[in-house]
Amino acid sequence: MEFTLRVWRQDGPKDRGRLETYQATEVNPDMSILEMLDQVNQRLVLEGLEPIAFESDCREGICGMCGLAIDGVPHGQEKGTTTCELRMRHFTDGQTITIEPFRSGAFPVIKDLIVDRTAMDKVIQAGGYVSVRSGSEPEANTVPVAKEDQEEAMDAAECIGCGACAAGCPNGSLMLFASSKVAHLAKMPQGRIEAARRVKNMSRAMRQEGSGNCSNHYECQAVCPKDIDVKFIARLNREYLKALPTKDDG
Repeated sequence: MEFTLRVWRQDGPKDRGRLETYQATEVNPDMSILEMLDQVNQRLVLEGLEPIAFESDCREGICGMCGLAIDGVPHGQEKGTTTCELRMRHFTDGQTITIEPFRSGAFPVIKDLIVDRTAMDKVIQAGGYVSVRSGSEPEANTVPVAKEDQEEAMDAAECIGCGACAAGCPNGSLMLFASSKVAHLAKMPQGRIEAARRVKNMSRAMRQEGSGNCSNHYECQAVCPKDIDVKFIARLNREYLKALPTKDDG
C-alpha cells in the first residue's frame, strides 16, 4: 500500500508550525499507523532529514501516550481504537492522510505530534487517588461491594488518560477524564471517605488548567478509545453538588 501523508511539523512550543507532505511506500496493511510512521522516519534519517517526533509506549492500547488526530479525529475514525491499534488496512490504498497533534488549549504542542499532557497529571494529583490507610491485604469478602457498583467502577477505571476527550470536545473539556476517576473511586468503599474533597479539588484543578465546561456535545464519548460513557460526567456533577456546603453545615 502507498499513502500521501500530510504531517504537522513544529520545531517547538513557540514555533508557528506547518503541514508537510511525505510519501509512505511499501506499507504492509497489517502495520499500525505508528509502525508506518517508524518506516517513514527510517527513510528520513537515511536522507539526513529530521524524523517526525511522536509519542508511544505500550503500543497495546493501554497507556494513552500515542494519541494523534487522524484526518481531524482524535485516534482516527475507527470506534473504540487507540492510535497505536489503528491499522493501515483501515485506510484506502493511495489515500491522503492528515496527521496532527491533539488540538486543545490544555495540551500545548512540544514538538511535531507531541503535546504536553501535564494538565491531566495535575488533575489527578489534585485528588484522583485514595490516601486512607488500607492496612495489609484484606480478605476479599471483608467489605462487600454490590455487583453493580463493582461493574460501574470498573467501567470508569478503563480510562487510560490519553486526552482524546478534551481534544474532541469543542470546549476543550477534561470532564470525561476527571469524571471517570471520580466515579471509579466514589463507587468503592475506600474512596467514599474523601469523595467530597476529591471532587472539589479535581474540579478546581480542571478550571485552573484551562478545561472548558461540558455542554453535552458527546464528542468526548464518540472519540474515547475505551468508550467511557458520558453518564460519568453526570455522576461528577452529582458528587460536586453533594460536596457543596448546606445551611445545616452551620
